[in-house]
Amino acid sequence: MTETNPGNLLESIQTRLEELNKSERKVAEVILRDPKAATRYSIAALARASSVSEPTVNRFCRNFAASGFPDFKIRLAQSLASGTPYVSQNVEADDSVQEFTDKIFLSTIASLDRSRQSIDPNAVTAAIDILIQAKQICFFGMGGSAPVALDAQHKFFRFNIPVTTYDDFLMQRMVAAATGTGDAVVAISYTGRTREIVEVAKIARSCGASVIGITKPDSPLARECTVALEVTTPEDTEVYMPMTSRIIQLTIIDVLATGVTLKRGTDFHGHLKRIKDSLKATRYPSEV
Repeated sequence: MTETNPGNLLESIQTRLEELNKSERKVAEVILRDPKAATRYSIAALARASSVSEPTVNRFCRNFAASGFPDFKIRLAQSLASGTPYVSQNVEADDSVQEFTDKIFLSTIASLDRSRQSIDPNAVTAAIDILIQAKQICFFGMGGSAPVALDAQHKFFRFNIPVTTYDDFLMQRMVAAATGTGDAVVAISYTGRTREIVEVAKIARSCGASVIGITKPDSPLARECTVALEVTTPEDTEVYMPMTSRIIQLTIIDVLATGVTLKRGTDFHGHLKRIKDSLKATRYPSEV
């Protein structure tokens, strides 16, 4: 029986334990005994720990709607993402340094992969087309998204397009009101429910600017954008510090910056090299 609704992987394994054949049950028992350790196993190591063959492990993974063992490990890491409020979703109060370090890395990797699979390449293409043609680009972010907007400015100033970033609502509102046709506004908000950033997007759209949102699917902000780059993560930023959501936002900025670079073509690489070379005099020589 192949699982059609994966849900929480650990819960699914526990629920279906009795219906698995003898060999697959051995794999399940090893995973349930120490799921954190299982996320660090290679397929060979898990097979040895379970006293089964590697094909049996692969068959077990496919039985739980995974494409293979690497995909299964990512979903297993996602299943571990639950825990202490106000710190990180999967960190427990009695975790050792090694344990909470592993959890944060694994949770981030899992969330990034989930976003990679869910993001719409057509929306990414449309956003890059807007940015490459923009007369000016304004990056807006508030709270935890403000440093992401600043990182975007740090990357996009290299493209010979006027770029600004603002994290103050009143400045965002005034700048949005001053935009027009041909301008691009990038509004960054994980929840997409911050009233101020949604208002700013509305103002910019009403003035003729194109608005790109980096936000949750079907959020109030997404509905106000010309193009919405919609990403999901299990992180609840109303309870937890923004961790994986911020990393995902930064990665999307990198995707957009790379897309603009590729669209500019190889003739533009000399300009980027001059900017990078300008830093050489500020650094000590690298040690051999």
